[in-house]
Amino acid sequence: MTNEIAIRVAAVRERIASAALAAGRDPKEIKLIAVSKTHTVSAVREVVEAGLRVFGENKVQEGENKIAEMGMLRCEWHLIGHLQKNKVRKAVRSFDVIQTIDSLDLAQRVDRIAGEERQAPLPVLVQIDLAGEETKSGIPESEAEELIYEINKCRNLRLDGVMTIPPFLEDVEMVRPYFRRLREIRDDLKTKGAFSGGIGDLSMGMSHDFETAVEEGATMVRVGTAIFGRRG
Repeated sequence: MTNEIAIRVAAVRERIASAALAAGRDPKEIKLIAVSKTHTVSAVREVVEAGLRVFGENKVQEGENKIAEMGMLRCEWHLIGHLQKNKVRKAVRSFDVIQTIDSLDLAQRVDRIAGEERQAPLPVLVQIDLAGEETKSGIPESEAEELIYEINKCRNLRLDGVMTIPPFLEDVEMVRPYFRRLREIRDDLKTKGAFSGGIGDLSMGMSHDFETAVEEGATMVRVGTAIFGRRG
């Protein structure tokens, strides 16, 4: 294992813990997801050797290939990129969690195929678009509650929370309102019993802003560059 990756993993964990403690939170509440998109299986194995076994992939095919190559080395895999309808079966077979449900049509397709492919309900999150960016997926905030209501009717899905990908802004304080808004949405949904686990996960925050996300309540942060280093 290259010492560099182990040092990065430890540094990210320390930053998460510091941000959590500063906000009066238990660092154990936050799941660190290593975003392994475009990185090699050997790099993923190094991250595993550094003690981290939760990974996020943007593309179904790339994730499917990595999961197969990892073999018996059991990890937890999250799909964090847009899910095309023609890739649903592969996604359901390969991933442990799908974080990017953003329409009723997609939810119903995933539900049907999960019923065919799995013994237990598939954990999912609803991706909410809080900035209205055309280049980003996600259901508009105004339609999110209705989608969540419908997902809770799905027998083969387990709604665990919500996620968002805010605009990339150099000043992380300008990103904070998006994280805060997602937490407010989650809190409102939680009072209505929307989430299977009760609390409702908040998947938000990436390499440049995850500490701010933790301060605002993130329970999952998706970190790539700060762990694997810059690509290319």
